[in-house]
Amino acid sequence: MNKIITKILISTSQFPTRCKVAAYARVSSEKDAMLHSLAAQVSYYQNLIQVHPEWEFAGVYADEAMTGTKENRPEFQRMLSDCKSGLIEKVITKSISRFARNTVTLLETVRELKAIGVDVYFEEQNIHSMSGDGELLLTILASYAQEESLSVSENCKWRVRQNFKNGRPGNLRILGYDLSDGQLVINPNEAAIVKMIFTDYLGGMGKNAIVRKLRALNSPTKSNGKWMISTIHTMLRDEKYTGNLLLQKTYIKDHLSKTKIYNNGEYPQFYVEDSHEAIIPKSLFDEVQKEIANREKKYMPAPKTPVFSEFTSKIQCCSCGSYFRRKLCNAGTKYVSYKWVCSTYNTEGTDCCSIKPIPEEVLKQLSAEVLGLDQYDPVAFSENVSSIYVPQNGTVEFVIKDGSRISRTWKYRSRSESWTSDMKAKARMKRKER
Repeated sequence: MNKIITKILISTSQFPTRCKVAAYARVSSEKDAMLHSLAAQVSYYQNLIQVHPEWEFAGVYADEAMTGTKENRPEFQRMLSDCKSGLIEKVITKSISRFARNTVTLLETVRELKAIGVDVYFEEQNIHSMSGDGELLLTILASYAQEESLSVSENCKWRVRQNFKNGRPGNLRILGYDLSDGQLVINPNEAAIVKMIFTDYLGGMGKNAIVRKLRALNSPTKSNGKWMISTIHTMLRDEKYTGNLLLQKTYIKDHLSKTKIYNNGEYPQFYVEDSHEAIIPKSLFDEVQKEIANREKKYMPAPKTPVFSEFTSKIQCCSCGSYFRRKLCNAGTKYVSYKWVCSTYNTEGTDCCSIKPIPEEVLKQLSAEVLGLDQYDPVAFSENVSSIYVPQNGTVEFVIKDGSRISRTWKYRSRSESWTSDMKAKARMKRKER
């Protein structure tokens, strides 16, 4: 008798997989009304995603007071990194202009996400980036959004320049004055601080000493921030304290980057005499300008350090928030080198910041390790590293443009270890001469 064998398939109920959905929101102003708008957007998207049973809430990414450029938005970068890590499958955003004002940035990002299967839905335009005609519609509408942004920017510039022609300042914030109906009005308490600064400088005090005095007195700045040498430097040269105005000292480079540029003749400037009440007499102001010139002649500046480097504006101190600057070491000798020093540490010392300088060679060595290179390559660094953070002495954290972060540690060499035999011999000779 032949056996009959029947295969029995047991059906198992499959739980439907839920789509991981996140939202992105952005406001481009620090005004309270805009920040309230951002909070409302975050709340709206949290509710929207969580009421859909087929969606899994993957978070809301929100940037405050950021322009539409991709590189300057930390939450945007974090969102892209999470998409690449598989934590997000769909992104919802209000509109094209909230996602990116720059057409190139928008299309690059959408294509990048589309390649890994992440859909971007623009509510206002009702467009899915994964749809067949999605990219065509996005290209057209993004170009329109960019032109609209340019038009708004140009209209604002025209209005500001018309005010300059009529001798009216913009939204000035200057210690010693309050702006009332477009006019500068003396603030008596702040004006006393301004007078003290000018008097102390003319009396022989340096800018660093003035900063220490103001901090010791707990004198407030206009924005209730921290007194800095750069603040004193600017105040001592500001013609507004004499009752006069020089308008359009700076201008905005373009509507996308919003970079402020010093006006070196690109646009006309307007000098308005006796526009408001003076705090500092013109004669005293002129004496201070002469004293500034005399000190600059007396204290010869150090050999000029090349300003630009691939590390410029990329290294930030986590202790005080300042950026690192390049500094020349051993000038005038054959042992010339560079180091990167926190601006606060450099100007105000260890009382204000404890993060020590980092030799440039160390930065190059660590960068090569992070990028997996046999030797340092400045082009590869610029193309792959977006920023460097220094959380503590001996530790640096590299932020890669794909959103990942890599930490590296190193040890400061003792002074005896860093000296060559020639340097030690030269030091011995100097001691003998003394």
